[in-house]
Amino acid sequence: MSTHSVPVIAMMRLPFTMSTIITRSLASLLAMSAVFTITGCSNSQDSVAENSSDAAEVTRATETNGVLRIGTEGAYAPFNYTNADGTLGGFDVDMANAICADMQVTCEITAQDWDGIIPGLKAGKYDAIVAAMSVTPERAQQVSFTDPYFSNTLVFLAKRDSPFDPSNSSDIDAHSIAAQRSTISSQWLENEYPKANMKLYDTLSNAFLDLGSDRVDAMISDKLPALKWLSSPSGSDYMVKGSEIDINDNFAIAVRPGDNLQAKINQSLANLKANGTYDKLNQKYFAVPNSGAAITAESATDAAVQ
Repeated sequence: MSTHSVPVIAMMRLPFTMSTIITRSLASLLAMSAVFTITGCSNSQDSVAENSSDAAEVTRATETNGVLRIGTEGAYAPFNYTNADGTLGGFDVDMANAICADMQVTCEITAQDWDGIIPGLKAGKYDAIVAAMSVTPERAQQVSFTDPYFSNTLVFLAKRDSPFDPSNSSDIDAHSIAAQRSTISSQWLENEYPKANMKLYDTLSNAFLDLGSDRVDAMISDKLPALKWLSSPSGSDYMVKGSEIDINDNFAIAVRPGDNLQAKINQSLANLKANGTYDKLNQKYFAVPNSGAAITAESATDAAVQ
């Protein structure tokens, strides 16, 4: 542009001072234009960078630092719970540590309230969720799931002498029923029995607390945490009512969409099943290999105690 501007000024035969001023003004404008052009490119690149996969950035950091950050709830025994000394334990925690060992990285496991566990993953607070999370279409729109590592069923609980019968739909509608908020249990109950008087709780422990205090008539829960609670002093006067409910519910590990951790964790899960580690952990917590379907209240007593 400048090679065409200067001759035009000369042809106008303006006084030297005015010509100089205009020339310098045009030069300044050209310089500003160049700055704006560069700035525009920079902003465009920044926008692309901001819109690039957060998952890829976190994965690179993980590979560089040799640390895999895991989020769990810490309030869903026997899968995950918080010990008296503040440390985390449970099947999920042992699984996460076994995966990290197989991947040859260090595990950093932190507790996160259930309602914020997916937002925490999306915000980059941790790299993966290992927290007995059911695979659902709604969650699959926000996260990517690994291969399942556990199959789950649901059960109803009530006092032993309660007439509550979940096989009778009118009985369900006529009783107050506790469930943990934003879980497959509460979603199933809401979908199947929209007229039910549901009482929702932030944690499973609080739901069990209200059931044991007679503030609700019954409760719906994943089978294994329910059996563990039944084996405790607080649950001694309660029992499973009706048959367990098979809803094709599978637990899997969640990562951010597009994160290559998904493939790496899948490989580690396959390795743990092949080398016997997975069966050992199942035996430790559920006293059966590969599945919790055959667990009994007696074997739940032997599970890790919160």
